[in-house]
Amino acid sequence: MRLIFVGPPGAGKGTQAAKVVERHGIPHISTGDMFRAAIEEGTPLGKLAAKLIARGSLVPDDVTVNMVVSRIEQPDCCRGFLLDGFPRTLPQAEALEEALAAHNKRLDAVILLEVPDELIVERISGRRVDPLTGEIYHIKSNPPPPEIAGRVIQRPDDTEATCRRRLEKYHSETEAILPFYESRGLLVRVDGTTDADEVAANVADALAALA
Repeated sequence: MRLIFVGPPGAGKGTQAAKVVERHGIPHISTGDMFRAAIEEGTPLGKLAAKLIARGSLVPDDVTVNMVVSRIEQPDCCRGFLLDGFPRTLPQAEALEEALAAHNKRLDAVILLEVPDELIVERISGRRVDPLTGEIYHIKSNPPPPEIAGRVIQRPDDTEATCRRRLEKYHSETEAILPFYESRGLLVRVDGTTDADEVAANVADALAALA
């Protein structure tokens, strides 16, 4: 299966992607991870990306698309792949479609995890981290034990203000790809508001219906 996972930050894409790749035996492809690896390895792409990031510039879409297409041409993608974190914009979605078509490939589905903004804010802003162990808690759903409650911290990325900025970016940029994929009959909407196991079951049912 060739899949894309889409949804707002904090929707649970990472958790659900891990379950899908394990179930279907396909690689989980994250463009963020690919760029970090390229930068660490000092590849030509990594050097270019590092230079652009240092200037505060975005990596051009054609570079990212070429990187993704090169990755999905690898042998471990012969049974499919799951793209996470890409495409983020309509031009990226259009470029990816053209690149896949040039390689006689097409997507099977784009899974959208739907979660309302206020629940996203509650999920993310409620996170707390134990700086000693790295364990993640939530002030409502999974509060830290009393003996460590005084040392847990809120990461800068988890503040309400940061969360709302990320949501604004998602709504202004990434949501534009939804009608693009819906018009092609690829968009599958899944309720992401329930617990992780129920969401996983709904994702599994949706994918089974595609077979």
